[in-house]
Amino acid sequence: MGIEEKLPSGFLLTTVEKMANEAHRASLWPATFGLACCAIEMMSSGGPRYDLARFGMEVFRASPRQADLMIVAGRVSQKMAPVLRQIYDQMANPKWVISMGVCASSGGMFNNYAIVQGVDHVVPVDIYLPGCPPRPEMLINAIMELHEDIRNRKIGAHRRVEVGEREQLALTAVPTSDQRGLLQ
Repeated sequence: MGIEEKLPSGFLLTTVEKMANEAHRASLWPATFGLACCAIEMMSSGGPRYDLARFGMEVFRASPRQADLMIVAGRVSQKMAPVLRQIYDQMANPKWVISMGVCASSGGMFNNYAIVQGVDHVVPVDIYLPGCPPRPEMLINAIMELHEDIRNRKIGAHRRVEVGEREQLALTAVPTSDQRGLLQ
């Protein structure tokens, strides 16, 4: 005989952290940041065939102050990187980032001076979505993975410490062009 049996019906036992995480998970509003061909796939995911409306995300916000999820879809040029960071800084907290496509995640086939070799050098990324371009189903899967991350995250002071550490890691990351792998 536990405490659940002694409570009148209609009572729900949970923590404030879990309740806040559930509210954040169910009310993600994405900001549009489509830069290349991946943006077409991102736009089609909002259409009737894939229906992002079932997650409450049918309207892509044009203002960063109304958004809490940035989907970076496509290659980020060196000129666009400060704009991307400014929009990220203007977004309301808590905020999340999905790096959509191989160009946003690692620079893709554009291994040159004009393209940022991974958007994680500019903003902290929560979910990396591979593909060239990734299908809308893959974006929906990445959003569902982000929902799970949000459901299990910390809030309050612990979250601020976690975000600060991730931003420092992003700013001190070794550029992809300096890394050595199997192809070099």
